Amino acid sequence: REAAEEIKANLIEKGIDNNKILNINQLRDLFDIRLSTIRLLAYEIKSKKVEGSIAELGVYKGYIARELNLLFKERRLYLFDTFEGFDKRDIEHEKELGKGKFTSRNFSDTNIEKVKDILVYPEKVIFCKGYFPDTAENINDKFAFVSLDPDLYLPTLNGLRFFYPRLNKGGSILIHDYNSAQFPNVKKAVREFSKEADIKIVPLSDFHGSAVIF
Repeated sequence: REAAEEIKANLIEKGIDNNKILNINQLRDLFDIRLSTIRLLAYEIKSKKVEGSIAELGVYKGYIARELNLLFKERRLYLFDTFEGFDKRDIEHEKELGKGKFTSRNFSDTNIEKVKDILVYPEKVIFCKGYFPDTAENINDKFAFVSLDPDLYLPTLNGLRFFYPRLNKGGSILIHDYNSAQFPNVKKAVREFSKEADIKIVPLSDFHGSAVIF
């Protein structure tokens, strides 16, 4: 980051207009298929007046949560995460499936305050800290859009089993890592649920192979 700022300062010093200098992060956001899909789905949900709250399972540092908070600023946004890394119960299940390389330290460098700091409308957000689906036990809401990004088999399956029956007509669930080599059991969970619920999966061509279900 410091090197990038130094290069930018040198370019400005040489007379190049600041507005013509693009940061690589700006390009990433511009061509990020996952983000573009979220924005398109948000437009569809709004234009069709699909009612319901918004949720994300697997928040980490809140980058997607921030986008959802912006796109659906008038709606309640539920954020489900341990905010402390993977839960040991989910890791043990991965080991049973033959994928035991994960630890509770993975994605542990976050907390609620860090996420809250980047939100534009934090007053619309409900933080559900802890083990899912225990943290959803008293939630009786219906949903218009859900971002599912828990990375592992068990929370992915539990997320689909919880959210899909509560998805309003016209709503959608975006699942991250469906075609990810790093988290192969996400696909296993999604395919298992698709057979249970008799639903179609629409794969996307983003870097981590997301998928959408309606």
